[in-house]
Amino acid sequence: MFRLSEFLSPRPEPLWDLVRQAGVTDVVALLQGAEQEQRMFASLQNGRLHHHRVDQLPWSEASIARDQAVFAEAGFTVVAIEDTVPMDRIRMGLPGRDEDIAAIIQQLEAMGNLGIRVLCYNWMALSSWSRTAVDVRSRGGALVTGFRQADAEALPEVEHPAVEHDQMWDALEYFLRAVIPVAERAGVRLGMHPDDPPLPRLRGVPRIMGSADAYRRLLSIDPSPSNGVTFCQGNFTLMDGDVPSMIREFGPRIRFVHFRNVRGTASDFVETFHDDGQLDMLECMRAYQEVGFDGPLRPDHVPTMAGERNERPGYETLGRLFALGYARGLGQAVYAPSASDRTAAPVPS
Repeated sequence: MFRLSEFLSPRPEPLWDLVRQAGVTDVVALLQGAEQEQRMFASLQNGRLHHHRVDQLPWSEASIARDQAVFAEAGFTVVAIEDTVPMDRIRMGLPGRDEDIAAIIQQLEAMGNLGIRVLCYNWMALSSWSRTAVDVRSRGGALVTGFRQADAEALPEVEHPAVEHDQMWDALEYFLRAVIPVAERAGVRLGMHPDDPPLPRLRGVPRIMGSADAYRRLLSIDPSPSNGVTFCQGNFTLMDGDVPSMIREFGPRIRFVHFRNVRGTASDFVETFHDDGQLDMLECMRAYQEVGFDGPLRPDHVPTMAGERNERPGYETLGRLFALGYARGLGQAVYAPSASDRTAAPVPS
C-alpha cells in the first residue's frame, strides 16, 4: 500500500491536528527556511520569475534532524523531502555548480543517516511551478489555480543565461553522474518532478522535463533505482498521454506521487477537485496497485473552499482534507482487503 502523506513545513500550525485526525502521520517535508510554496505565486503575478535563495544551511544534517524532531514530537514520520539546495547553477551548467552539487551530496548523506529515503527535485530553471491565476471559479464557487500561456507570454521574457535544451540535458547528466552513487550509498532515491506546466519554454527560459520521452531519456542516463520519477499526475495528464499506461511503464522507477487532477491542455488549464478533472483517478490507483507502488503519495494543488481566504492558493486546508479522504477511499477500494493501509493505524493523541 502507498503511504498517504501530507506536505508540511516544519512549523507547527492548526493544520497539523486536522491532518492527524484524518489519519495521516507520514509527512513530505519542506526544509526549514525554504518555504517556497507560500511565495512562488509572486513569480508571474509580479511580472517576473523569482528564484529564492536562502542564507542558512537547511540541508545540513543538523538542520534536517531538528525538523525531523519537530515532526516526530507531533506524531509525524518524515518519509520524503520535497526541497533542495538552490539548483539553478546546476540546471544550467553554470560556474559554481560543483559547489551546489556538493551541497546536494551533503543533503543526500544527511537524509540517509536520518532514514529519509525519498528526495523530490526538479529541473525548472529560474522558476518553480507557475500559474497565471489563483482565483479561478470552480465547482460551487471554490477557487482554483490556472495557467494560460498567452497571459504568461504577454509578460516580458525572463532574463537568463544563454543556455538551451541540449545544455540543460548535458547538465542533468553531469549532475546524475555525480549524485547517484552517493544516493545509492545513502539509500536515498531521487524522484524527478515534471516541468509545471510541461512546456518547452516558459517566458523564454528553456525546459526539458515535459514529455514521456523526456522521462525515458532521464531513466536511460542511469539505470540505478536511485534515479527515479516523481509522478505528478496533473503534469503527466497535460503531456497528452495515457496516464495509467505511463504509470505502468514507469512504475518500477516511480518513487513519489503527486495525486492531483486538471482540465485543459499544457498551454491552458485549471486545477480541479480531485474527483472533477479529466483524469480517471480510479484507473490510476489501479495502475499503482498493479506495479506495486508503496512509496509516498500526497494530494496536491487543492481548491480553496468556502470560508477560506486563499492566502495559500492550492494549499488551503479544507481542500486538503477532501483530497486526503478521496485518496484514502480509492486506495482502500483498490488495495483492500489484501493489503493493509499503513495510514489507518491508530494515531497517538
